[in-house]
Amino acid sequence: MSLASVLRIDSLPVNTHNCLMLDDFTVFDIEREGVPLHGRIGGQGTPLLLLHGHPQTHAMWHRVAPALAARFTLVMFDLRGYGDSGRPAGDTTHAAYSKREMALDAVAVMQHHGLSQFQVLAHDRGARVAHRLAADHPHAVERLMLLDIAPTLAMYDNTSDAFARAYWHWFFLIQPPPLPEALIESDPVRYLHSVMGHRHAGLAAFAPQALAEYERCVQIAGTAHSICEDYRASATLDLAHDRADVLANRKLAQPLLVLCGEHGAVSRCFDVAALWRERAREVSCRSLSCGHYIAEEAPQMLLDEVFQFFRS
Repeated sequence: MSLASVLRIDSLPVNTHNCLMLDDFTVFDIEREGVPLHGRIGGQGTPLLLLHGHPQTHAMWHRVAPALAARFTLVMFDLRGYGDSGRPAGDTTHAAYSKREMALDAVAVMQHHGLSQFQVLAHDRGARVAHRLAADHPHAVERLMLLDIAPTLAMYDNTSDAFARAYWHWFFLIQPPPLPEALIESDPVRYLHSVMGHRHAGLAAFAPQALAEYERCVQIAGTAHSICEDYRASATLDLAHDRADVLANRKLAQPLLVLCGEHGAVSRCFDVAALWRERAREVSCRSLSCGHYIAEEAPQMLLDEVFQFFRS
């Protein structure tokens, strides 16, 4: 069965929640297997898919998207469970939030725009989706840039005290329902500020309008359950998919560049370059003078790397 035959994509009404920082881009809303996917497209040139991190939305690209649009056709969308995309109910398998399922969302979005081959720039949770996207759909993904992550399996297998303290939410969100959901729902904005505010630059790293967008979206009904399911999938089903790749010695075939914030926990706690060389055939890894939120803390440094690495 072809991939196209398992996708059902319908036009949906345009979402009324527009991020004014990206108002030069065209809003789109599509649906894949009952899950709405909300995003924006714009620019000119070779296609470049942008995938955001937790607990953010595609608004996180606002400081780099205008410059990128001069050289690339940009496609940005909210991952399922985030922003203005859908929040399907999870279950004990967590399959609805596996990175394999989210990767199929990305393929559907790109196919909707007639883009069968593209490059990918992705941050944090989106970078984990991008890893699975490149592994499962090697003929679609041409080049791959991941921001501030090591492979998920390696991070769980090599967790240290320092990492567990810095990334406490990894272990909080995977606890059985309904406890984490109830605690987040008691004050969703406090949860968001706790996750984002304890990093290198604190909440000052974010433009007020972007932070307001993240705050709006984390308060949408069902968000707490969705983000918990995202992390529960990463600690269960996603690890099974990753272990299958390792056992079969399947490595990413695409050129891969990994950028880390030198003040972030990932580069302090892991040998990022060595871990990615175990999972990809052609790997470059560089450190930038910033924290975890590279696109918002160091937009010009990121742009320099993008223009050098990606084919435009």
